[in-house]
Amino acid sequence: MNFYYMEEPKLSDSIERKVQIEVADPSAVGLLGLAVVTAVASSQKLGVTTGTAFVIPWAIFLGAMAQLYASAYDFNHKNLFGATVFGAFGFFWLGVAMSWIIASGAFGPELKAAVDGRQIGYAFLIYFLFAVAGTIAATATNLTLFIDMVFIDLLLLGLTVDSIGGGVHWAHGMAAYAEVATSAVSIYACCATFLNKFFGRPFWPMGAAPNFFKK
Repeated sequence: MNFYYMEEPKLSDSIERKVQIEVADPSAVGLLGLAVVTAVASSQKLGVTTGTAFVIPWAIFLGAMAQLYASAYDFNHKNLFGATVFGAFGFFWLGVAMSWIIASGAFGPELKAAVDGRQIGYAFLIYFLFAVAGTIAATATNLTLFIDMVFIDLLLLGLTVDSIGGGVHWAHGMAAYAEVATSAVSIYACCATFLNKFFGRPFWPMGAAPNFFKK
Protein backbone atom coordinates (compact mmCIF):
# COMPACT_ATOMS: atom_id res chain seq x y z
CA MET A 1 0.00 0.00 0.00
CA ASN A 2 1.38 3.37 -0.98
CA PHE A 3 0.85 6.37 1.21
CA TYR A 4 1.20 9.73 -0.40
CA TYR A 5 2.43 12.49 1.82
CA MET A 6 1.93 16.09 0.73
CA GLU A 7 4.30 18.46 2.46
CA GLU A 8 2.79 21.72 3.72
CA PRO A 9 3.97 24.70 1.69
CA LYS A 10 6.77 26.65 3.25
CA LEU A 11 6.55 30.36 3.81
CA SER A 12 9.08 30.87 1.05
CA ASP A 13 6.75 29.10 -1.37
CA SER A 14 3.73 31.22 -0.49
CA ILE A 15 2.26 33.49 -3.11
CA GLU A 16 1.47 37.06 -2.19
CA ARG A 17 -2.18 37.80 -2.83
CA LYS A 18 -4.04 41.08 -2.82
CA VAL A 19 -7.47 40.73 -1.24
CA GLN A 20 -10.05 43.40 -1.89
CA ILE A 21 -13.13 43.46 0.31
CA GLU A 22 -16.05 44.86 -1.64
CA VAL A 23 -18.56 47.03 0.18
CA ALA A 24 -21.73 48.71 -1.02
CA ASP A 25 -21.62 52.36 -2.06
CA PRO A 26 -22.15 54.43 1.13
CA SER A 27 -22.87 57.70 -0.70
CA ALA A 28 -26.65 57.54 -0.15
CA VAL A 29 -26.17 57.40 3.63
CA GLY A 30 -23.80 60.36 3.59
CA LEU A 31 -26.12 62.39 1.38
CA LEU A 32 -29.07 61.52 3.62
CA GLY A 33 -27.13 62.84 6.60
CA LEU A 34 -26.39 66.08 4.75
CA ALA A 35 -30.00 66.46 3.62
CA VAL A 36 -31.45 65.98 7.10
CA VAL A 37 -29.08 68.25 9.02
CA THR A 38 -29.34 71.09 6.51
CA ALA A 39 -33.15 70.83 6.54
CA VAL A 40 -33.27 71.08 10.33
CA ALA A 41 -30.60 73.80 10.58
CA SER A 42 -32.16 75.93 7.81
CA SER A 43 -35.53 75.90 9.57
CA GLN A 44 -33.83 77.65 12.50
CA LYS A 45 -32.05 80.18 10.27
CA LEU A 46 -35.30 81.07 8.51
CA GLY A 47 -37.13 81.51 11.83
CA VAL A 48 -39.54 78.67 11.13
CA THR A 49 -38.24 77.02 14.30
CA THR A 50 -36.34 78.50 17.25
CA GLY A 51 -33.18 77.56 19.12
CA THR A 52 -30.58 74.90 18.46
CA ALA A 53 -31.48 72.35 21.15
CA PHE A 54 -33.05 69.94 18.67
CA VAL A 55 -30.64 70.82 15.88
CA ILE A 56 -27.64 69.55 17.86
CA PRO A 57 -28.51 65.80 17.86
CA TRP A 58 -29.15 65.84 14.11
CA ALA A 59 -25.88 67.71 13.58
CA ILE A 60 -24.01 65.04 15.55
CA PHE A 61 -25.69 61.87 14.33
CA LEU A 62 -26.67 62.79 10.75
CA GLY A 63 -24.46 65.70 9.84
CA ALA A 64 -21.36 64.21 11.45
CA MET A 65 -21.61 60.46 12.01
CA ALA A 66 -23.48 59.57 8.82
CA GLN A 67 -20.99 61.49 6.69
CA LEU A 68 -17.97 60.11 8.55
CA TYR A 69 -19.40 56.61 8.04
CA ALA A 70 -19.75 57.29 4.32
CA SER A 71 -16.25 58.73 4.22
CA ALA A 72 -14.68 55.65 5.80
CA TYR A 73 -16.28 53.30 3.29
CA ASP A 74 -15.54 55.58 0.36
CA PHE A 75 -11.86 55.25 1.26
CA ASN A 76 -12.35 51.48 0.76
CA HIS A 77 -13.82 52.27 -2.66
CA LYS A 78 -10.81 54.47 -3.44
CA ASN A 79 -13.36 57.22 -4.03
CA LEU A 80 -11.23 60.23 -3.20
CA PHE A 81 -14.01 62.76 -3.79
CA GLY A 82 -16.59 61.07 -1.55
CA ALA A 83 -14.09 60.12 1.14
CA THR A 84 -12.61 63.61 1.37
CA VAL A 85 -15.81 65.66 1.12
CA PHE A 86 -17.91 63.45 3.41
CA GLY A 87 -15.06 63.27 5.92
CA ALA A 88 -14.43 67.00 5.91
CA PHE A 89 -18.07 67.93 6.38
CA GLY A 90 -18.60 65.22 8.96
CA PHE A 91 -15.99 66.92 11.13
CA PHE A 92 -17.50 70.29 10.20
CA TRP A 93 -20.82 69.36 11.79
CA LEU A 94 -19.11 68.04 14.90
CA GLY A 95 -17.41 71.42 15.27
CA VAL A 96 -20.64 73.31 14.68
CA ALA A 97 -22.55 71.14 17.16
CA MET A 98 -19.88 71.65 19.82
CA SER A 99 -19.97 75.41 19.21
CA TRP A 100 -23.74 75.43 19.74
CA ILE A 101 -23.36 73.39 22.92
CA ILE A 102 -20.78 75.83 24.30
CA ALA A 103 -22.93 78.83 23.33
CA SER A 104 -25.89 77.28 25.14
CA GLY A 105 -23.97 77.34 28.42
CA ALA A 106 -23.84 73.56 28.79
CA PHE A 107 -20.18 73.76 29.82
CA GLY A 108 -20.69 76.62 32.23
CA PRO A 109 -21.38 80.36 32.14
CA GLU A 110 -17.68 81.29 31.98
CA LEU A 111 -17.14 79.48 28.70
CA LYS A 112 -20.40 80.82 27.32
CA ALA A 113 -19.39 84.37 28.21
CA ALA A 114 -16.10 83.91 26.35
CA VAL A 115 -17.80 83.04 23.05
CA ASP A 116 -16.75 85.22 20.11
CA GLY A 117 -18.85 84.39 17.05
CA ARG A 118 -16.19 85.80 14.73
CA GLN A 119 -13.92 82.86 15.53
CA ILE A 120 -16.26 80.31 13.97
CA GLY A 121 -16.51 82.68 11.03
CA TYR A 122 -12.85 82.02 10.21
CA ALA A 123 -13.55 78.28 10.31
CA PHE A 124 -16.40 78.90 7.87
CA LEU A 125 -13.98 80.83 5.66
CA ILE A 126 -11.52 77.93 5.44
CA TYR A 127 -14.36 75.52 4.73
CA PHE A 128 -15.63 77.85 2.01
CA LEU A 129 -12.21 77.74 0.32
CA PHE A 130 -12.17 73.95 0.65
CA ALA A 131 -15.71 73.72 -0.75
CA VAL A 132 -14.66 75.72 -3.81
CA ALA A 133 -11.97 73.10 -4.47
CA GLY A 134 -14.61 70.41 -3.92
CA THR A 135 -16.88 72.14 -6.43
CA ILE A 136 -14.10 72.10 -9.02
CA ALA A 137 -13.64 68.37 -8.38
CA ALA A 138 -17.41 67.81 -8.59
CA THR A 139 -17.39 68.94 -12.22
CA ALA A 140 -15.92 65.51 -12.96
CA THR A 141 -18.64 63.57 -11.06
CA ASN A 142 -22.17 64.42 -12.16
CA LEU A 143 -24.41 67.46 -12.52
CA THR A 144 -26.39 66.83 -9.32
CA LEU A 145 -23.33 66.73 -7.06
CA PHE A 146 -21.89 69.78 -8.82
CA ILE A 147 -25.09 71.77 -8.11
CA ASP A 148 -25.06 70.53 -4.51
CA MET A 149 -21.50 71.80 -4.05
CA VAL A 150 -22.41 75.20 -5.54
CA PHE A 151 -25.16 75.63 -2.95
CA ILE A 152 -22.75 74.53 -0.21
CA ASP A 153 -20.36 77.24 -1.44
CA LEU A 154 -23.10 79.85 -1.11
CA LEU A 155 -24.06 78.53 2.32
CA LEU A 156 -20.50 78.76 3.62
CA LEU A 157 -19.91 82.17 2.06
CA GLY A 158 -23.04 83.48 3.75
CA LEU A 159 -22.06 81.97 7.09
CA THR A 160 -18.57 83.46 6.79
CA VAL A 161 -19.75 87.01 6.08
CA ASP A 162 -22.54 86.81 8.67
CA SER A 163 -20.25 85.51 11.44
CA ILE A 164 -17.19 87.68 10.83
CA GLY A 165 -19.35 90.73 10.15
CA GLY A 166 -21.20 90.27 13.43
CA GLY A 167 -24.61 89.69 11.88
CA VAL A 168 -25.07 90.71 8.24
CA HIS A 169 -28.71 90.40 7.25
CA TRP A 170 -28.29 89.62 3.54
CA ALA A 171 -25.55 87.07 4.25
CA HIS A 172 -27.69 85.32 6.86
CA GLY A 173 -30.59 85.14 4.40
CA MET A 174 -28.35 83.83 1.61
CA ALA A 175 -26.99 81.14 3.92
CA ALA A 176 -30.49 80.11 5.00
CA TYR A 177 -31.88 79.71 1.48
CA ALA A 178 -28.70 78.08 0.19
CA GLU A 179 -29.04 75.57 3.04
CA VAL A 180 -32.62 74.80 2.01
CA ALA A 181 -31.42 74.23 -1.55
CA THR A 182 -28.57 72.03 -0.31
CA SER A 183 -31.05 69.88 1.58
CA ALA A 184 -33.34 69.55 -1.46
CA VAL A 185 -30.54 68.63 -3.87
CA SER A 186 -28.96 66.28 -1.31
CA ILE A 187 -32.12 64.25 -0.70
CA TYR A 188 -32.62 63.94 -4.47
CA ALA A 189 -29.01 62.80 -4.87
CA CYS A 190 -29.46 60.38 -1.96
CA CYS A 191 -32.55 58.74 -3.47
CA ALA A 192 -31.08 58.70 -6.98
CA THR A 193 -27.85 57.09 -5.77
CA PHE A 194 -29.74 54.47 -3.77
CA LEU A 195 -32.18 53.56 -6.55
CA ASN A 196 -29.59 53.63 -9.33
CA LYS A 197 -27.28 51.31 -7.39
CA PHE A 198 -30.15 49.08 -6.27
CA PHE A 199 -31.52 48.52 -9.78
CA GLY A 200 -28.13 48.62 -11.46
CA ARG A 201 -29.28 51.15 -14.03
CA PRO A 202 -30.05 54.90 -14.25
CA PHE A 203 -33.39 54.93 -12.42
CA TRP A 204 -33.26 58.62 -11.50
CA PRO A 205 -30.98 60.83 -13.60
CA MET A 206 -28.01 62.53 -11.93
CA GLY A 207 -26.97 64.43 -15.05
CA ALA A 208 -23.76 64.24 -17.01
CA ALA A 209 -20.59 65.62 -15.47
CA PRO A 210 -20.05 69.25 -16.56
CA ASN A 211 -16.30 68.57 -17.06
CA PHE A 212 -15.46 72.28 -17.23
CA PHE A 213 -11.84 71.49 -16.47
CA LYS A 214 -11.43 68.42 -18.64
CA LYS A 215 -8.11 68.33 -20.47
